[in-house]
Amino acid sequence: MTISRAVLARPLRRILLTLPVLWVVVSVVFLLIHLVPGDPIVQMLGEGATASDISALRHSYGLDAPLSQQYAHYWRGILHGDLGQSLRLHDSVTHLILQRYPYTLALTIAALIIAIITAIPSGIWSALHRNRWPDRTLGVVSLVGLSFPNFALGPILILIFSISLGWLPVSTAGTGGALDFLLHLILPAITLGLSLAAILTRMVRTAMLEELSQDYIRTARAKGLSENAVVYRHALRNALVPVLTVIGLQFGSLLAGAIVTETIFSWPGIGRLTISAIYNRDYALVQGCILAVGLTYVLVNLLTDIAYTIANPRIRSN
Repeated sequence: MTISRAVLARPLRRILLTLPVLWVVVSVVFLLIHLVPGDPIVQMLGEGATASDISALRHSYGLDAPLSQQYAHYWRGILHGDLGQSLRLHDSVTHLILQRYPYTLALTIAALIIAIITAIPSGIWSALHRNRWPDRTLGVVSLVGLSFPNFALGPILILIFSISLGWLPVSTAGTGGALDFLLHLILPAITLGLSLAAILTRMVRTAMLEELSQDYIRTARAKGLSENAVVYRHALRNALVPVLTVIGLQFGSLLAGAIVTETIFSWPGIGRLTISAIYNRDYALVQGCILAVGLTYVLVNLLTDIAYTIANPRIRSN
C-alpha cells in the first residue's frame, strides 16, 4: 500500500499543478481570438449582408453578449461536456474534434515510434564507439536532424519518394483501408519524427556513457557477465530512465509540430482544423482544439510521471 501511494503521489501533484496552466492557456486563447480585429459573422454572411441579418446571427451564437458572459458561458459548457458550435462548419465542436483527433494521435504516435526505434540503437551504437568514426558520423547526422525543420524536410521527402520514385502517396490519409492509411502515414510520420530522433539519439548516447562508467558496470564485467548482458540488461535499463522524461515532454512538441506537418501533407488532423479555425475566426472551434491538445499534454505528462516513478523507485520517497 505504501508503494502504491508513493506511485500516485507525484502524478496527483502534477495534475494539481497543471490544471491552472491549462486554465490560463484556454483563457488567453479565448481573449486573444475575441480581441483580434474582424467579425466572423460578417465573414460568414459576406459583405452584402444586411445589418438585421448580421445582428440576428450574432445573437443566435451569443456573440452579442458581453465578453465576460461569453467567457462564463464557455466554461459552463466545458463543465457539462459541451464545447459549443462551430461558426463555419455548423457542427458541434466536440464532434469535429472527435473526427480529426484520431488522425493527429495516429500521426504523433507513429512519429514517436519512428523516433524511438531510430534513436535507441543509434545512441547505444554511438556510445559503444565513442570518439570513433561511427560516433562522429551519428553526431553529424543528429546535428543535421536537429537543424532541419519539418517544413523543409516534408517537401523534400515528397519530391523524392512520391514524385521522383513514386513509392509513396503524396498527401491526405487515404480511403482504401488500413494498408492505404499506413502508406499515407509514412512520410508525415518520418517528417515529424526525425527531429525527435536526433534529440533522443544524443540523450541515449550521453546517458549510456554515464552508466557505462559506473562502478556497478565494472563489477558486472568483473563477474564475467557477457558484454550484451552488461550493456542491454544493466546499462541500458538505467540509461532509459531520464530518456522517459524527455519522451513525455517531447510528445507535446510533436503535437505542436503536427500542425505544420498536417498542413504540408494535407493530413486531416486536429492541426489543420486549428489552422482553418484561426483563419476563419471560429471562436469555439479554436478553443476546443487548444483544449484537446492541452488535455492530451496533461495526460501524457501524467503517464510519464507514473512510468518514471515505476522505472526509478528511488524517487518514490521524494
